[in-house]
Amino acid sequence: MILIEIPDNHNLIESILNWDEWLYMIIIPGIITFLITFIVGLERQNVGKAAGISAHVLVGLSSMMIAVIQRFMFFQQFGVGIADPEGQRIIAQVVSGVGFIGAGVIMKDRGNVIRGITTAATLWFSAVLGLILGSGYVYEGLAFGLFVVIFITLRDLKRGFNPLKPRVKQVRKIESVTNEENNKEKVKNNDF
Repeated sequence: MILIEIPDNHNLIESILNWDEWLYMIIIPGIITFLITFIVGLERQNVGKAAGISAHVLVGLSSMMIAVIQRFMFFQQFGVGIADPEGQRIIAQVVSGVGFIGAGVIMKDRGNVIRGITTAATLWFSAVLGLILGSGYVYEGLAFGLFVVIFITLRDLKRGFNPLKPRVKQVRKIESVTNEENNKEKVKNNDF
């Protein structure tokens, strides 16, 4: 459900001065996008993953603004009588662009274990959330965002850690043996 309907005689210049459109098209979706992507990014950062708060918030807000600009372009083209506005193709580029960002956090380690899939998925979620909210579907975006935040929180609590507190990584102590000590051991064991 879109919060505000734009009349057919929409004028972009008048909308710049119209507080209701700013509130419902940019400010409220921006706040919701920021808060939800911040929480998801905080969880990823606290778990110690490659993409944290900054990456998630930037992806979410950038996607939201692309969707908002696409809406403005549509209203402007529709207002001047273009029957089939071409500006609607911009939003599709977010989908492929975020795929490259997500691919950057997916790595395969020496044991052939793939890591970073969940972080890539949360970056994808941040982009989709921004697109939904920026397109004007505030209630749907809020419900979607809260569902994902609850899911991530419950998953982490089930695993035994609080997603809002940084996880302390255990550092393994590796004893180093100097070459001199190693050579003495070899001589001792090789009774000439």
